[in-house]
Amino acid sequence: MSTDPLSAGTPSCLPRHVAIIMDGNGRWAQAQGLSRSQGHRAGALAVREIVTYCRKIGLRHLTLYAFSNENWNRPQAEISALFTLLLDFLKSELPRMLREGIALKVFGDVDGLPLPVRTALKMAIKRTEQGRDMALNLALNYGARQEILRATRSMLAEGLSPEDVTEERFASHLYSAGQPDPDFIIRTSGEQRLSNFLLFQCAYAELYFTPRAWPDFTPACMEEALADYARRQRRFGKTQEQIDAGNSTVSGSEQK
Repeated sequence: MSTDPLSAGTPSCLPRHVAIIMDGNGRWAQAQGLSRSQGHRAGALAVREIVTYCRKIGLRHLTLYAFSNENWNRPQAEISALFTLLLDFLKSELPRMLREGIALKVFGDVDGLPLPVRTALKMAIKRTEQGRDMALNLALNYGARQEILRATRSMLAEGLSPEDVTEERFASHLYSAGQPDPDFIIRTSGEQRLSNFLLFQCAYAELYFTPRAWPDFTPACMEEALADYARRQRRFGKTQEQIDAGNSTVSGSEQK
């Protein structure tokens, strides 16, 4: 494995869409004898490094779980620190997103965020909407159950009949509309659950759990996770015999 992932080639079997539950900032800070706000600051630095790495290797869709609906229950000082870091990120990274063709998108209720945050987000989304090389999705004020309810209400408001409700129509009402479902879900800091994250979209996603806290999740760790993904065989409900038969059909077609 390369010791310098930023200079490495594109990993084999690169997923189209990677989603990350960035967990462990607070526990990392506690272990270091630091405040939770300092842990979130270290986590923001990790975000920059991972986004840089993913853009470097050609990943087309990256979703980061940044702030859930449940996070409003945290102390107000911690919430304020998180939003300050988000504003700093948008200000510092916008020029690079424009330069590198990264389109910023938000999964979640933007209108429920503080005014300065939603103003900055909407501006950054508008400025970067022409980006074609990578979609960077920030899950903010997000919860999957709430997203599903929102999509259902939207279809009811359209007056759709039951037979018109298909998986494709439903997906078109989700925040992720127009993007492929995540192929690979990564969660840091040792927890092994989805925590209300992309429950509809990740039906067939491969899951990867690491004990490393998010501030310690470096590009080398990302490279290791992607190498693990490349070794897996995705079945999508098929048996091994069906997969082998399909591969034989493809090989025979290629030889003609």
